Amino acid sequence: MDPVESIVLPMRERAEIINRWLETRLDEVVPMLMRRENIDMWVISAREYNEDPVIRSMLPATWQAARRRTILVFHDRGPDEGVDRLAIARYDVGRFFQTAWDKSEQPDQWARLASLIEDRDPERIAVNRSEMFALADGMTDTEFGQMQEALSPTYRDRIVSGQKLAVGWLETRTEEEMQVYPQIVRLAHAIIADGLSGQAIQPGVTTTEDVQWWYRDRIRELGVTAWFHPSVSIQRQGTGADNDFSSDEATATIEPGDLLHVDFGITYLRLNTDTQQHAYVLRPGESAAPEGLSEALRVGNRLQDLLTREMTSGRTGNEVLEATLAAAKEEGIDATVYTHPIGYHGHGAGPLIGLWDQQGGVPGRGDHPLYPNTAYSIELNAQVAIPEWDNQKIRIMLEEDAFFDGNSVRYLDGRQTELYVLPRH
Repeated sequence: MDPVESIVLPMRERAEIINRWLETRLDEVVPMLMRRENIDMWVISAREYNEDPVIRSMLPATWQAARRRTILVFHDRGPDEGVDRLAIARYDVGRFFQTAWDKSEQPDQWARLASLIEDRDPERIAVNRSEMFALADGMTDTEFGQMQEALSPTYRDRIVSGQKLAVGWLETRTEEEMQVYPQIVRLAHAIIADGLSGQAIQPGVTTTEDVQWWYRDRIRELGVTAWFHPSVSIQRQGTGADNDFSSDEATATIEPGDLLHVDFGITYLRLNTDTQQHAYVLRPGESAAPEGLSEALRVGNRLQDLLTREMTSGRTGNEVLEATLAAAKEEGIDATVYTHPIGYHGHGAGPLIGLWDQQGGVPGRGDHPLYPNTAYSIELNAQVAIPEWDNQKIRIMLEEDAFFDGNSVRYLDGRQTELYVLPRH
């Protein structure tokens, strides 16, 4: 069996792992977050095929969607009695949420929720409503309106935003997940490497679009999924660097002397990867990339170091961005930083450390603090002049997945420190 393929488990084993992780998260992460944010009750509601991003991540592995309307309720009764997990739904939600609704006794689902709330009398009731984070804004206006209508004024007044709960749930990584996440990133790295080789590329014949679709086919062969279409682009001597990330790269034939860039991500066991790496296509007579390109990669690596050293617990994304750009300027690095959380979503919930077109900070999402046990795609670029290319500037665009434990950052499967070269010898 291909070593890459050996990493990928059969579907049944994947489901067992997902459910085991989910049970741990519900037992440990939810109580921690509710007490951290001083929330007594958390109500999450969604209808089939229009699921709240949070509820999707709480469903059993064999549930592809919510069933009819699914309402999940967490009630924290304190450290001694723990957090009750209930479903105002026709069914138990796997083994994780016990149904608390008998339709024959109370036909109205919202009325049943209202009576449960009155019985338990919580002081602060969180729902997933947020202007700042889309992933924390999962309760639709219809659901919210019907919930409010069912509640008495007393309990309507106790509703608060569950933004910090939702973001905390999505961004927090557990010890069990972190034992496997590096393997998922290793799988992504292996697929990237195969695509940047003779398996996928014949210089003078293969186009960048060909390689993109090679990646899509390879992902499907392995039984994992892509959360975005791979990007493959070229920087070439004699052509200028384009700083506008908003336009699609035109397809082009890959030629000797090209610097290739790949942006690639997969989803496996509900976790996502996001990686950008580079390869150089050797010219006739060359055995290595020009030293200027290798030095440019070292500059990109240095920029990564400047960023990760600024990541400390409690600091906001905007504070990390400002400090990183200041440090880069001191070292003469022409830097752009746009790092984001990763986990259940490729562009995950949590603090943004810049956007490519917002280098002065990102209001709102950049003001969120960094918490321990979170994962990030360390994404950035450095513009560097290449002596061998008549000092033409190129962008070294890097992205590697990393874990922040509250004190330091570690890459989940290392990072690119040498250019791929092809053909490989």
